[in-house]
Amino acid sequence: MDQDLVRILADEYMAEIRSLPLADLRALRNECQHVETQLSYLRRLVQGRHDIATGEIERRRGGGSPDDVASLVERLPTILADRIHAPGSGRLPSSMEPGEGDGRLFEELEAITEAASLDAPDQVTDGDLARAAEQLAALELEVSSLRRQLFDRIDTLQAELTRRYRDGETTVEDLLAGSD
Repeated sequence: MDQDLVRILADEYMAEIRSLPLADLRALRNECQHVETQLSYLRRLVQGRHDIATGEIERRRGGGSPDDVASLVERLPTILADRIHAPGSGRLPSSMEPGEGDGRLFEELEAITEAASLDAPDQVTDGDLARAAEQLAALELEVSSLRRQLFDRIDTLQAELTRRYRDGETTVEDLLAGSD
């Protein structure tokens, strides 16, 4: 995913969209949507782990013992339901299949969760838990920023497709030949 992101976010990626054939324009939009779906999936993973880490921090601050894993497990539905109605554009992904997660961001998530394993919270110190929560929050901000940049690209590509239909540069047959 790293190479795709670098290429998509480079200025050159969008430089010639007004002169691209319709099929190429659609391909760029689809590629952006695919990478955004991967980032959306990663963001949800990061948010879930962050919510669990902060939930465990709060439980411990409230007097809960690190050894009482059952209490954390009991609270998971409440902890993970916290972001059901998250703010944002409310866009639904065009594909629900994120594909295989790879690249620096996925590796960073893995490194954070390995350093403070939420699979065995009784083995994680308060300091490690706080550090993991901080790192997860920073990672979520980075992933969200990248998603916003991708949405800007997708919106620009969609606007160009719309302009072509509106201005008559493309026909109904072209519309029926693709999926807009």
